[in-house]
Amino acid sequence: MNRFLLPAGLFGLLVALLFVGIQRSPQKGVIPSALLGKPAPVFRLPSLDGSADFDSASMRGRWHLLNVWGTWCPECRVEHEMLLEIARSDDIVIIGLNWKDEDLLAQRWLAELGDPYDAVPVDRDGQVAIEWGVYGAPETFLIDDQGIVRHRHVGAMTAEVWAREFLSRMPPRQTVPDGPVMVPAPGAPGAPVEG
Repeated sequence: MNRFLLPAGLFGLLVALLFVGIQRSPQKGVIPSALLGKPAPVFRLPSLDGSADFDSASMRGRWHLLNVWGTWCPECRVEHEMLLEIARSDDIVIIGLNWKDEDLLAQRWLAELGDPYDAVPVDRDGQVAIEWGVYGAPETFLIDDQGIVRHRHVGAMTAEVWAREFLSRMPPRQTVPDGPVMVPAPGAPGAPVEG
């Protein structure tokens, strides 16, 4: 019986050390992405407000965040106040990719909690999230003015994460131009005619 106590004790100690190491790791919210250093996938999706389609190519020329969220995501509620704070700072344009959600629930969420987003494209079938390599919500990507993905964070945005992982990668205090360019939905007045 005593010969099993030492191996069991060593195994328990190893598990405890691994657990503490993972919890304290500064990189625990960083999952390597095949997109880092590469052009961000381009997409065009309907907007949550139904006014016009969102065309991600319109973001070229400005630094922006792509924040993947859904009302079904508890961590998205945790990070929401921080996103509002970032939006108030006018440091960067924030695009909120509403992922596999119900439009009415997402609209209520933003009406009740506040809307930190400059645009909210809706990814109802999840195809765009797949192209971005999204594992779950929330995830936030930093894209530079050339359309290159500079960083990816998995998990809730916090003040510490914002300062350490995002602000440190952005150019010094930039001027954010007016919001994204919206493209009228097909069939809407002003929409381009395909031919």
